[in-house]
Amino acid sequence: MPRATLTISSKNYSSWSFRGWLMCKLAGIKFDEVLVAHDNVDARAEILLLSPSILVPCLNYGKSKVWDTLAIGEFLNEIAPKAGLLPKDQAMRAHCRSICGEMHSGFVSLRSALPMNIRGRFKNFKIWSKAKSDIERIEAIWRECLEAHGGPFLFGAFSMADAMYAPVATRFQTYDVKLDPACAAYCERVLAHPHVLEWIAEASAEKEEIEELEVEF
Repeated sequence: MPRATLTISSKNYSSWSFRGWLMCKLAGIKFDEVLVAHDNVDARAEILLLSPSILVPCLNYGKSKVWDTLAIGEFLNEIAPKAGLLPKDQAMRAHCRSICGEMHSGFVSLRSALPMNIRGRFKNFKIWSKAKSDIERIEAIWRECLEAHGGPFLFGAFSMADAMYAPVATRFQTYDVKLDPACAAYCERVLAHPHVLEWIAEASAEKEEIEELEVEF
């Protein structure tokens, strides 16, 4: 198996880096991390949602260079089909791809109002009405998947879908978002997953701060 590198930015702030890293871990590939400093212009634009083209994370695997988190997930599913990033059943795969795509292109209000900050804790955080609508939609997606596939994760075992929504789980913890019991329990399971715990530990050890994301606004 070729040695791979994954270019990422801040583990505390970069939700897209988190998703790509989780997928690589789930695929079981060996990879080295290439960290782009959070004050790098491109990395900062990605973290602050100012970049029209998200080029972090970027996976180099043999002769292949893959950026965009969904593309990374699909590529990893091809080279490691037994890892279970996507479900085996065709209908479940279609459902999985649909909710991953919705996460990838949607929930703009949630991203703006509740930026990822794993170290942060903001109790009784005031959430904008548009962000509340995004949260309600995410809860509906989670409930539908858990009810349809029996849990403990969205499609049974931890998959690409859970990797896509894992940064949302950290946001809900950071901003003290109240969820219905089924979604709160799912959130706890995601945050307790070994790969997620590894990322959180490393994010918590980061010393750098982005001032704009440390203000309770």
